[in-house]
Amino acid sequence: MASPDGASGVGGSPEETELSITLTLRMLMHGKVMAGGSKGETVKRIREQSSARITISEGSCPERITTITGSTDAVFRAVSMIAFKLEEDLGAGGDGVSAGRAPVTLRLVIPASQCGSLIGKAGAKIREIRESTGAQVQVAGDLLPNSTERAVTVSGVPDTIIQCVRQICAVILESPPKGATIPYHPGLSLGTILLSANQVRASPRA
Repeated sequence: MASPDGASGVGGSPEETELSITLTLRMLMHGKVMAGGSKGETVKRIREQSSARITISEGSCPERITTITGSTDAVFRAVSMIAFKLEEDLGAGGDGVSAGRAPVTLRLVIPASQCGSLIGKAGAKIREIRESTGAQVQVAGDLLPNSTERAVTVSGVPDTIIQCVRQICAVILESPPKGATIPYHPGLSLGTILLSANQVRASPRA
């Protein structure tokens, strides 16, 4: 999900133009990953050090949507810090013996209308991203429940993930979403929405 706010960098270099763009990236993550301590020290530290705005969706579902917004530079810094934090958590769960770096996985949430550009003709674009970064990239065939978004799973060591996310963002910035996007909300089913709507209508009767 990306919005080229004020990206009219005519005459500027591609790098300058890119840095003037406001990027919004949505990721599906376990809430505990970003909590870190009793007062969310992890997300606080990433916000301060990356200068990106980071919000985490509410809810009782273990998986939450983490939304990162800022300049492309700030967003990539935040993604980098999250990737290294995931690697650190994986290492902490092991026996302390470093037998090669364990791959980490990020799940990006991207409007389905942009996934065609990401896959490319006959899968050429996604193959190019895999080969140039060394990361594994999978675009889910199905939409996430009650939304028009798909999960894009990126796996590898943090350095390859960061390069991969950069390339994915470049593609989605060049191909804005078509039509309205219905964002995915973890744990929210259509049944829940209908049930709560019925309860609201029935409640005024005393």
